[in-house]
Amino acid sequence: MRRAVVLAASAWLAMLPIPASAQPAPSAPVRGSYGLKAALNSDIRSTQPGVNRDFNTDTVVLHMVEGLVALRENAAIAPMLAERIDLSSDGLTYRFTLRQGITFHNGAPLTSAEVVWSLRRYLDPATQWRCLPDFDGHGIAKVVDIAAPDAATVTITLEKPTALFLNTMARPDCGSTAIVHPASLGPDGAWRAPVGTGPYRFGEWRRGQYIDLVRFDGYASLAGPRDGLAGAKIAFAQQIRFMVIPDSSAAKAALISGAIDIMSDVATTELSDLRARPDLGVATAPTMGLTGFLIQTRDPLLRDPRIRQALALSIDVGQIVQSVVGDDVPDNPSPIPSSSAFHSAAQAVRPRHDIAAAKRLLAEAGYRGQTIRMITNRRYPVVYDTAVAAQAMAADAGIKIELEVLDWATQLDRYTRGDYQTMSFLYSPRLDPSLSYEMISGPKDSQPRKLWEDPEALALIRRSFEVVEPAARQAIFDDLFRRFMAQTPAIILFNQPDYLAYRKGLDGVASWPAAQTRLWGVSRR
Repeated sequence: MRRAVVLAASAWLAMLPIPASAQPAPSAPVRGSYGLKAALNSDIRSTQPGVNRDFNTDTVVLHMVEGLVALRENAAIAPMLAERIDLSSDGLTYRFTLRQGITFHNGAPLTSAEVVWSLRRYLDPATQWRCLPDFDGHGIAKVVDIAAPDAATVTITLEKPTALFLNTMARPDCGSTAIVHPASLGPDGAWRAPVGTGPYRFGEWRRGQYIDLVRFDGYASLAGPRDGLAGAKIAFAQQIRFMVIPDSSAAKAALISGAIDIMSDVATTELSDLRARPDLGVATAPTMGLTGFLIQTRDPLLRDPRIRQALALSIDVGQIVQSVVGDDVPDNPSPIPSSSAFHSAAQAVRPRHDIAAAKRLLAEAGYRGQTIRMITNRRYPVVYDTAVAAQAMAADAGIKIELEVLDWATQLDRYTRGDYQTMSFLYSPRLDPSLSYEMISGPKDSQPRKLWEDPEALALIRRSFEVVEPAARQAIFDDLFRRFMAQTPAIILFNQPDYLAYRKGLDGVASWPAAQTRLWGVSRR
């Protein structure tokens, strides 16, 4: 007996709402002979999906290749090269039914043979795939079998059930577990260039200068809106060039002069200048990275949850968010990112700013004005600015905070050792709620960097890695959030924004939570 987990139109993955930030491909523009130029702050490392990679490598390569599944804007999973996915009743075997009419850049049709070849190549340690540890028994689950019952079907069998299997396959740093043609390798078996199924094919790579991609006219796009790395991926531009411009000032000058069309990694200090220019636009979206205040629950003073709760009540988070990032991203009290499909209404409930209540809790806990040190740094302005604001706000409740400004490397070392009372900090994105909670939770004796070590919470987190059904996972995450807010091992403020500046006259430019620049769906008027 099998139960469908992904269908083109009716399964639970497809039923997840498409967020407002998922923009439909423009209807008026048509494919043209023009090109688009986007800046990269460093050169790519390779053209292999998920191998010898970094963030820029993923950004470029994912224009050329696709996997069986892909991430939506809200980090839910959508079908890509698979039109249907069925899961066996024991949760071990995934059956992928391939979309028909898909061709590789060399004109060869997509069949199960190329899928099996690609997957087995990733699982070969010699390939050095970034995500091999997740699938060889050291991570989420071990792949024990890959088979092709027919030309349109592939099955993958795991050693144990896991909720993160499809999510991990879709991760950008895994190269979306892209399916490539064996012609991607030379006669000697060495990698040459990706022969994928994406909307653009490989053109030229001049190291340290640029990477050119060319529109693949044989691309079969999905219908509907562009949605993260899924949905419609229409290549309007004939060519796209990723230009390597390491200096941000030089990239800004190139954007203003028209030498490039799109600039990513825009610094917050540049926003007011760029937004003031009539010839430029700025797109923004909350990423899945977290900004907030960490609290050492083993500290002799802060081990009392009433003092931690008083600190949270003394801080006007809404005011901090407005002063630091304005309306670019919303306030978010949850470890689960605001853009996640699992960020329910329950995840948005934060106790209101209440100085009187904070003072009552402090009196009950016997707080006598002892100094609480908060570590911060100046490398990331939001980290420093939020610490300064919290210091002033806490003082209204009688809480004395003293800032300790460190360089980023030293702060990271203190974080890793758990050597702090409080800390203004930011976390890099986690694309699944289980990972968001795992990031902050665990036994401090063996993992001093962890914030939250409540045994019941840790058991719930472990359970969330195993449960596949969305409703059951949602119930776990909502329970975790209530416990998190009651125990207050941290005060989450917001998800860091991603900014993308572009020249006016372009349609379809949009940032999104995973922050990769996407040039499909972008057209020039």
